[in-house]
Amino acid sequence: MTNAPVAEKAPVGVFVGLATLDVIHRVTKAPAANEKITSTAQFVAAGGPAANAAVAFAGLGGGAILVTALGDDPIAELIRADLAAYGVEVVDAAAGTTRAVPVSAVSVVESTGDRSVVSLDAVNSDASPPADLGDLVAEADVVLVDGHHPLIGRAAVRYAATRSTTIVVDAGRWKPVMSDIVAYATDMVCSNDFRVPGTDSSASTAAALIDGGVPTVVVTHGGDPVEWWSDGESGSVPVQPVVVVDTLGAGDAFHGAYSYFATQTESRVAWRIDRSARVAALRCSVVGPRAWLAELPVEQTRKQER
Repeated sequence: MTNAPVAEKAPVGVFVGLATLDVIHRVTKAPAANEKITSTAQFVAAGGPAANAAVAFAGLGGGAILVTALGDDPIAELIRADLAAYGVEVVDAAAGTTRAVPVSAVSVVESTGDRSVVSLDAVNSDASPPADLGDLVAEADVVLVDGHHPLIGRAAVRYAATRSTTIVVDAGRWKPVMSDIVAYATDMVCSNDFRVPGTDSSASTAAALIDGGVPTVVVTHGGDPVEWWSDGESGSVPVQPVVVVDTLGAGDAFHGAYSYFATQTESRVAWRIDRSARVAALRCSVVGPRAWLAELPVEQTRKQER
């Protein structure tokens, strides 16, 4: 990637969903049952689909706002501090309350970069939208929702739809709230494992979403080409080959980058995907949850050739 001309105003993204504290260990192999092993390295950082996407968006030069529910807890303070250090503003819908803050136990296998995650998510969260959510969305160029904190996600997409704001849905897996959110989505960015109920493949899922009125559907396949459907056209975009050392958050980095590049004037879908795939590939090529950001060029462009 090359640096691009500086825009007059950086795009603003509102990211709605999960924030966790990730405790990450690099291991030479996954532990067997009842086995204790020693990690070769460890990291502690904020995680979660929406939070990681916001970090990538900010890393590219955008103004990132994360709307989540943390509450008053020492663990929440660690999450807020890490996100602030990487340019993400946190709006806490649970401020002044006490709740269980999700902590993710993550193992990354050194030889493959594959990760395993155990976490308490927020799919069943009862957190209500913050009072200023409508104002936040009104200032946004793009809104991403990940399906966690459903009440906030539903409200965010409804506000965004009234302003014709780009709405990106991080579709890692089907969640009950997706039935409500999909109706407002402009861009469904799906993993290969995502399935609309009643479908049995990524292709039939994409067809169901397009038939249901979603303007643009993107399906990632790890290191294989990314497929897309938009405005009656379709295609695939190859993924840049890299030596994979750490896949944790790679999909989230793709979503954050896609959200950023979706704000660029008259950007084509294949171009967005190509740029986003390069960001995700960079993430996979660097050990640790944050070190890769130092190698990420700040884009800040709205006028680059598409």
